[in-house]
Amino acid sequence: MALAEEFHEIAGRVNNWGRWGADDETGTLNLVTDEVVRAAAAEVRTGRRVPLALPLRQDGVQTGVIPGRVNPLHVMVQLNQELFGPGTVACSDDVVTMGLQAGTHWDALPHVSHSGKLYNGRPAHTVTAHGGAEFAGIDKVRHLVSRGVLLDVARARGVDRLAGGHAVSPEDLEAAEEFAGTRVRAGDVVLVRTGQVQLYLSGDRHGYGHPSPGLSVRCPEWFHARDVAAVANDTLTFEVFPPEIEDLWLPVHALHLVEMGMLQGQNWNLEELSTACGEAGRYAFLLSATPEPFVGATGTPVAPVAIL
Repeated sequence: MALAEEFHEIAGRVNNWGRWGADDETGTLNLVTDEVVRAAAAEVRTGRRVPLALPLRQDGVQTGVIPGRVNPLHVMVQLNQELFGPGTVACSDDVVTMGLQAGTHWDALPHVSHSGKLYNGRPAHTVTAHGGAEFAGIDKVRHLVSRGVLLDVARARGVDRLAGGHAVSPEDLEAAEEFAGTRVRAGDVVLVRTGQVQLYLSGDRHGYGHPSPGLSVRCPEWFHARDVAAVANDTLTFEVFPPEIEDLWLPVHALHLVEMGMLQGQNWNLEELSTACGEAGRYAFLLSATPEPFVGATGTPVAPVAIL
């Protein structure tokens, strides 16, 4: 089924192909300049550190709905083994098998394609079974440190958690920006809190996934206008699910990753951060969120930390 005309109209307005050159593989992360990082460092006032990752565990957020995206299976392969003979130092070692996007993660630019294309017009077939992503794999993102801004949409709208199926709109983002008392600026990483992760934290793994609040197809234009470097939120699907436009599946993924070249993150735990920002009375901070450099990967686990 062809993508809706509305999708193509938005795509034309947010497209960044060629903006940083025909060979560019990092997209909007080009907006995170040395000057942006220096300004971000100035947001650190108390040194309070807030972790934003969910624990990696076998009963994690994946329920089998997304094929192949398995929760971490952790096994021990050595238990206090004296490798160099009796009485020597003993070692314990672990192995993990997991979907790279099973928990708190970044989606890399080649995670999705549409119309046979990836970001910057590269052909989708450059993602292969054995090599992974030939172009713009997550390993191309060598560092990600910038100013983070929490847009606490749930709190701004006077609720602890948005209703399942709520499409977070540009108006919601602006209400959260006003609530935060700050303005999103070029090179920022925006974290959008819906409160949905509370369901997972309370043990409702299936309810966490569906129905879910998430970003509206109207949001990419807002992020494009503000020159946002990356966006993450506290849901499984990132965008509203089920979709707001009938039969238009994952349009925000396609607009962000393919058209804009902008990383997006899912399954971020923003609950403690919401409390910390409320107590501090400020919603901007230094964010460290460098992805694990799996070569050719279309996504990767990340353990982000906000420093206030």
